[in-house]
Amino acid sequence: MANQVANHNQKSTFSNFMTSPAVINKVNNMVGGKDGQRFITSIISAVSTNSALSKCDFSSILSAAMLGESLKLSPSPQLGQYYMVPYGNKAQFQLGYKGYIQLAIRSGQYKKLNVVAIKEGELIKYDPLNEEIKVNLIDDDLVRENAKTAGYYAMFEYENGFRKTLYWSKEKMEKHAQTYSKSYKSSSSFWQKDFDTMAFKTMLRQLISRWGIMSIDLEKAYTSDMGTVKEDGTISYVDNTVTDSFIDVEVSDSEGTTEDTNAYQQAVQQEQIQDDFSMPGTNEEAF
Repeated sequence: MANQVANHNQKSTFSNFMTSPAVINKVNNMVGGKDGQRFITSIISAVSTNSALSKCDFSSILSAAMLGESLKLSPSPQLGQYYMVPYGNKAQFQLGYKGYIQLAIRSGQYKKLNVVAIKEGELIKYDPLNEEIKVNLIDDDLVRENAKTAGYYAMFEYENGFRKTLYWSKEKMEKHAQTYSKSYKSSSSFWQKDFDTMAFKTMLRQLISRWGIMSIDLEKAYTSDMGTVKEDGTISYVDNTVTDSFIDVEVSDSEGTTEDTNAYQQAVQQEQIQDDFSMPGTNEEAF
């Protein structure tokens, strides 16, 4: 069946692929018959909104979506829980910042978890020693929404009372983006399209990966983020080059090597993984 899926005629539509007997049988076996139609419909809908994604290998799209389904996350771009993003001719699974929040809350460990933009004139003081912030928020929601962003604040509190916070100025976030995103200055870069959403994910990755409790699902999502999911469920990381503080991923037509995957896993364990990955060739980045 795997060969039938992998060798499906790419000239057909993704909708035809997803409704073929071989794929329906695979979906029903892995997702469950009662949820199979819902899953197929939601994936077809998500792909139809992204013309670049529809040009990817269909099997890679299905595998990325299967991973998202196993985490009980929605592929809807409007919900922003995870994305299937074109990466060369394959689709990558990329976790959205709202996906981080969903998985963290489900762990049952977090009493509070939040990330917000702090607007100009709102910040009175942030004390990094005691991790306390003093702000005077703009009362009018419409005025606040249209105000310029000065920085980003993220925090969590466990059920047992342990609390952790983080604040970055917008200048620090911009420097981070310029350092780690090859396509930062491109007009098609998500940093240019939706800077705040990219910043929110960066803040949550920084906060949770360093100090948060990682449930099995959250760790699975974290280590699969920005990876291409193979049909057997393993993750391929293409052309990974470990540096002092991140893994730099470049587009390649080849599959990732065992050494690449081991390097990735080692970097995750050392909490030295890049927060945001640029994807030259497609100018797409992870939320």
